[in-house]
Amino acid sequence: MAEKPIHLHLAAAAASVSAASAEGASREGRDLWHEVGQSTETAVAVAVAVVAVAAGAAFLLLLRSKKPKGCLDPENFKEFKLVEKRQISHNVAKFRFALPTPTSVLGLPIGQHISCRGQDAAGEEMYPQGRMSHHFREMKVGDYLSVRGPKGRFKYQPGQVRAFGMLAGGSGITPMFQVTRAILENPNDNTKVHLIYANVTHEDILLKEELDSMAEIYPDRFKIYYVLNQPPEVWNGGVGFVSMEMIQTHCPAPAADIQILRCGPPPMNKAMAEHLENLGYTKEMQFQF
Repeated sequence: MAEKPIHLHLAAAAASVSAASAEGASREGRDLWHEVGQSTETAVAVAVAVVAVAAGAAFLLLLRSKKPKGCLDPENFKEFKLVEKRQISHNVAKFRFALPTPTSVLGLPIGQHISCRGQDAAGEEMYPQGRMSHHFREMKVGDYLSVRGPKGRFKYQPGQVRAFGMLAGGSGITPMFQVTRAILENPNDNTKVHLIYANVTHEDILLKEELDSMAEIYPDRFKIYYVLNQPPEVWNGGVGFVSMEMIQTHCPAPAADIQILRCGPPPMNKAMAEHLENLGYTKEMQFQF
């Protein structure tokens, strides 16, 4: 009879232990569920926050990566207000026009140009082939200029050639300056630029300060050689007209991975085309703005 209580006691103890274990397991399960539940809720909240932040970042990145549309129109003339006019030399002036809004961009690709149209005192329209030079001289701050564009066949891509040779005369420096600055300001573009720039007098040289500055900052990537028809007494550049010898000395030799750009008065463009052909530059190696 004594063994039975012991047995029952042991059984009761076992039952008690089992019950305690079950209760403990249940409590631990509840605690574990509570912790997991809290962790899951927290994880979901964090995940939602991460997704929201990621979505916001992606949206901002999309906005930043999306290029703003230029305010030029290639089909229709649009008016731009003259906000600054500064005389640079006896035959050169600098005009600055305002864009429609503070965040507007012009949208003029590198190496391309625009067409301008004005009106004379009688309201008659004037085009570049007419009296536009006179119109620009007569313009005052606050006046409007009609502009259409962009125009042009030249399409610049970083690294499209190993080197550019440039033959510019007078205001023909404009596209050359655009292309040169775009190349030099791009640290990933290793294209070299060799510019021959011709003018009548030293005072006629446009953008000389900017050109000299670029040549000083990028001596291994940009070389410039000035040519004057009427040079001053002290002058270390070329004299007269651009010759074949000057092109041979200061421009890259004919090759499949170079290109010679030309922009100047019609007589100069014609003479340069003849020089280049005689020097062995194919039509594919040349481009005239």
